[in-house]
Amino acid sequence: MDKKKELIIRGAIKRFTHYGINKTTMNEIADDLSVSKPSLYYYFPDKGSLVHGVIHKIFTDYFEALSKEKLYPTLEATLLSVLEIKFRYFQKYYMLHLSYGVNDSCLNSDEVKRLIEEMKKKDLEFHAAQLQNAMNAGEIEKADCQQMAELYLQSLAGITSLCVMNGNKELLPNKKDLKLMHEKQQQLSKIFIKGLKS
Repeated sequence: MDKKKELIIRGAIKRFTHYGINKTTMNEIADDLSVSKPSLYYYFPDKGSLVHGVIHKIFTDYFEALSKEKLYPTLEATLLSVLEIKFRYFQKYYMLHLSYGVNDSCLNSDEVKRLIEEMKKKDLEFHAAQLQNAMNAGEIEKADCQQMAELYLQSLAGITSLCVMNGNKELLPNKKDLKLMHEKQQQLSKIFIKGLKS
């Protein structure tokens, strides 16, 4: 990736994660980075294309972190390890999480929606592969791995949503709320795996 383009994406991530996507303007990003507006618009013709670049970068980093993660001999250890990565990313990019559902055309563009769906599909495939490996090793009963992975990921997302909706009514959940969310996701993972065991 072009160094200037990468610099702009990093600057946008910094501002988006601090203020949220919908409250950030292209002018503010240009000012933060001391780049001219024509230079910014050369790489990203509009805010929507910049949001797309940011989301792509975050997901690319996430999947890179997954690929570097040591996969453990048991499904439980692997999923709990992956859950740690997810939790780190959730904390780091929480303000971006809040932006979804906001009535902002750059967040609701077909291109951004398509990218998010592609990344969710990739995450689903990763988890289905972990379940398939455990099944092949005789660790869990035969099951539809795709369906089980989807149920697992939706359950985790449900716990995350409850944390966001039922926090202290503040913009950001406090450390106690985040810790509780993470503990519930770990408990869910253990119960889920126990239910699949041979």
